Amino acid sequence: MSIHASPRGGARPESQAALLSARGLAKSFGGVPALRDGRLDLLPGSVHALCGGNGAGKSTFLQLLMGMLSRDAGEIRLRGRAVDFDKPADALRARISIITQELSPVPGMTVAENIYLGREPRRHGVLIDFPRLWEQTRRLLERLGFDLQAKAPMHSLSLAQTQLVEIAKAFSRDSEILIMDEPTSAIGEHETGVLFAAIRQVCAQGAGVIYVSHRLSEIFEIADHYTVFRDGCFVETGRLAEIDRRHLVRQIVGHELETPRIEQKVKTDKVLLDVDDLSRRHEFDGISLQLHAGEILGIYGLLGSGRSEFLHCLYGLSVADRGAVQLQGTPLPAGRPRTSIQRGLALVTEDRKDSGLVLCTTVSDNTTLAALPTLAPWGVIQRRREQKLVARLLQRLRVKATSPRLRVSALSGGNQQKVVLARCLATQPQCLLCDEPTRGIDEGAKREIYAFLDAFARAGGAVLLVSSEAPEVLDLSDRIAIFKRGRLSALIPGHTATQESLLQLAT
Repeated sequence: MSIHASPRGGARPESQAALLSARGLAKSFGGVPALRDGRLDLLPGSVHALCGGNGAGKSTFLQLLMGMLSRDAGEIRLRGRAVDFDKPADALRARISIITQELSPVPGMTVAENIYLGREPRRHGVLIDFPRLWEQTRRLLERLGFDLQAKAPMHSLSLAQTQLVEIAKAFSRDSEILIMDEPTSAIGEHETGVLFAAIRQVCAQGAGVIYVSHRLSEIFEIADHYTVFRDGCFVETGRLAEIDRRHLVRQIVGHELETPRIEQKVKTDKVLLDVDDLSRRHEFDGISLQLHAGEILGIYGLLGSGRSEFLHCLYGLSVADRGAVQLQGTPLPAGRPRTSIQRGLALVTEDRKDSGLVLCTTVSDNTTLAALPTLAPWGVIQRRREQKLVARLLQRLRVKATSPRLRVSALSGGNQQKVVLARCLATQPQCLLCDEPTRGIDEGAKREIYAFLDAFARAGGAVLLVSSEAPEVLDLSDRIAIFKRGRLSALIPGHTATQESLLQLAT
């Protein structure tokens, strides 16, 4: 298979007809262009990575392909024929499925009912045939290798398990074209490996996959071709085998992005967080560790290892069955997040849109939400103090927003995540609990957050970092705690660990 480029931007498949081809797609909202020139050719049996930073126009492009939005300009061809989908149902009938970055489960239903919603097997065309529904869901999950129960209620699942349900839903349609928007943002490396095996299986049968991810290591592992968007415009396309990571990053951000090596910090003897035999039934058991001032302690483990549940319990979102937690030598009362905040603890949750932000309010309101008791000591917010605090924190974290009064939902993912961090900083914490702090954000924003966490620790704070990305844990951590089936199985130096050793210890 060969690809012509003249120059490198106009690449088109030469020896094989495209399953899907898009040219010149454009979309504006209120006169502001979100996408000006979207182009892509998807070949049968291939994985095509769509790359770009937050705000590059990728999600808009995918929504135009699926008929979720109507395009202002451009052409979409499906197997050589022009198409114009009025709604997603039209795309689904044309055997195109999508896994969106924003999960949309029905919490009151089971896993099986969510996967086959509207497509349930029925008796006499009327009543749902639940035995058949459970059985076909069981077979699907078994084929995909997903450790989920068909009858499990959705509200009982973790974010990562919910992500697997969304992935299973897309595969259940036997589509010829699969669009995946950040499908691994909430799952670990083991589950990602299982997903990649399923992707290779459907591609071997002639299907095509459009794959979007900010995890560049994944792109180079699973994709055959790539296309880069920047600022709503097509930049370049080609074969991934012909470029390296540095070239791809340069095309995504528009300039060379240096990666300064984070030097090992000097360990102090001051213990900020002391956890002794903390346990919570069915989640984690007997966790004991100490976090020192100036330290970033990474927590690595597979899906279901108890990492997020451990952070939630430290913060007070849940109550331990036994054990004790001390922050700066003072016991933290169980189940009281407000007291945790007052004592110097802050939590960055793994899902910024569900539990990290109030999307219908402003950047300013979100930034000061946790600090309101200090900004309104007599029940009335001191606006001048609030404005100064917001301005200082937004500048410190380099949040790109036209105004603090802008709705936080209008920001890119990277800037939304910085607002979450700003909200944590507003309470002047000594210890940050970070659960997947770079989930679903681009390479440039990731590196800014890495630099912030490193600077926070060097200034005398401490960070407890949970991440599903082994390279992230390795790059940032002074020490790494390995969680395995709810227990602390190893505590190792960060600077001597490898990706292989982490995975081996976690499994």
